[in-house]
Amino acid sequence: MNYWPSVKSKKPTIQREFRGVNKLDSFSIGDSFATEATNLTSSKYPALTTRLGFSLLGSGFVAAVNGLGAWKDSELQAISGGTWYKYSGGAWSGVTGGTGLATADASFANFKGGFAGINLIMANGVVFKKYDGVSVTNLATAPAGGNYVEQFADRLWCAVGNDLKYTAYRVGDDWTTINGDDADSGFITVESPNGETINGVKAGLSAMTLFKPSSIHKLMGYAPSDYTLITVTREIGVLNNKCAVTIQGVMYILDDTGLYKYYGSTLPDKSFSEVVQYYIDNMNKAASSTCFLASDGRYLYAAIPMAMATTPDTLIVYDTQFKIWYVYKDWSPTCGVKMGNDLYLGESTGKVIKPSGTTDGGLPIAFKWVSKPFGSGSMNQRIRWYRTWLVVDVAPGSYVTVSVSNEPILDSWTTVQTITGTLQSVRMPVNLGALAMGNWLRVKFEGAGPVTIYEWDREQEEMPLI
Repeated sequence: MNYWPSVKSKKPTIQREFRGVNKLDSFSIGDSFATEATNLTSSKYPALTTRLGFSLLGSGFVAAVNGLGAWKDSELQAISGGTWYKYSGGAWSGVTGGTGLATADASFANFKGGFAGINLIMANGVVFKKYDGVSVTNLATAPAGGNYVEQFADRLWCAVGNDLKYTAYRVGDDWTTINGDDADSGFITVESPNGETINGVKAGLSAMTLFKPSSIHKLMGYAPSDYTLITVTREIGVLNNKCAVTIQGVMYILDDTGLYKYYGSTLPDKSFSEVVQYYIDNMNKAASSTCFLASDGRYLYAAIPMAMATTPDTLIVYDTQFKIWYVYKDWSPTCGVKMGNDLYLGESTGKVIKPSGTTDGGLPIAFKWVSKPFGSGSMNQRIRWYRTWLVVDVAPGSYVTVSVSNEPILDSWTTVQTITGTLQSVRMPVNLGALAMGNWLRVKFEGAGPVTIYEWDREQEEMPLI
């Protein structure tokens, strides 16, 4: 009896983990990383899935949003075109007294001390205002030019030039009383060898952190008699007051040299962000004043203007739970605030958006994932892919296109297949002619709409080393 000839079985290479973008040497990074990973997220890690979209809050403003605040963590506030607005009933409305505020970036702090109720305090270096839930009025005796308002140790704080100023104890509108005791108002001068002025103030649980463009200082203590000012470093600073945010007790700082973690007791460290250092190195430094950091409690969002952009056109997003980076495009945020468990972003276009849903304000979300160059045991060996497979869930109206390339860097691709439909396993034969005699092979997933990729497999043959 004659038998069918045996068919050589090749064990496939299986990938079930996707670990985001890594811009270090593409030949050396791990197989689960991508050299590009745009508009994707780790929310279904280890799977790869399209990021959230956004919903628009009310009608957009005519001018850019210069600040977002949250009164008592329950009512969203915005400043645009020098006017203060509040959001209620699905629409924005101007607040009584909230005009003529200038278009400078605003900072906010909630504070009760001495007022009938909790007030939202706003400072932008031009005006100093308070909102009591009904109207906006001047903050009495506030220092001229006061900026970067914070509340810490039962006082309001702000910066004016080189001075860190503070109110009397639990009195939010008394910046002048001096009786010679620990209830006094006052100021602390923060000197540095290069003569820089304060460009950021952030309050923590046990200390106030002060920033200059190239230094960080820490104020310890609860009352004037035990205030102690410590210089943390003169090698790292902050780009602006919006470029420091605290997540789960860790402060994240964006400096022109990198994105740092700061625990308060050790020097800031940027090893966690080395894989996305490329974006900091290639930002438009002339527009760095528009950068900012924000968080929803889990994800860190760093907004950066790349190349020649004059406002942020790129968000590098860090998942603090799984330590994964992705890149978001198609948003143009200039500021952000966390209210409750939600993040809100103000854009240079005048829109206020909330990350949510599956579209960007009704438009499908375009995504792209590009693998590293895959080779053999030796970089001098040639390889060949015969087939590739996906286990993928494609929502109705969405699609993903799979392409391959034997170019390790150049953007030259051959389309293998475009996939639509629901959860499925897809087998895709590869055009051998397109990949003939290649030392490295790459795959690209590109599409639009909600898509989740659970597994990618490839059948690979290694040629002899000759």
